[in-house]
Amino acid sequence: MNLMQWLPFGKVPEISPQELQQKLGDVQIVDVRTPSEFRSSHIDGATNLPITQFSQRSIADLELDQRRPVVTICLSAHRSIPATRQLTRLGYDVRQLEGGMKAWWRGKFPVRVCG
Repeated sequence: MNLMQWLPFGKVPEISPQELQQKLGDVQIVDVRTPSEFRSSHIDGATNLPITQFSQRSIADLELDQRRPVVTICLSAHRSIPATRQLTRLGYDVRQLEGGMKAWWRGKFPVRVCG
């Protein structure tokens, strides 16, 4: 295992909140925050897979379409870095949300809240 890929810093491809808002119907969103963070507020259509549970098997269980881009999301664009690296290594076209959910909220883009 390459431990460097799991470090939550460094550069990975990003997408701005504004661009993601425009492409919501065209991308698959993987939110790597904890289940409680996800329930409190997430982008509609996102799938929750906490970074602590990220593995080749858990990614396969998501049944992502490799022909469609993937956007990874966390709170502030740190936990999503290793997720972006892992998905890229598996052949997906991946971007992380620049600034994470904090940037999404600042932009006042729509969110979904679960009970």
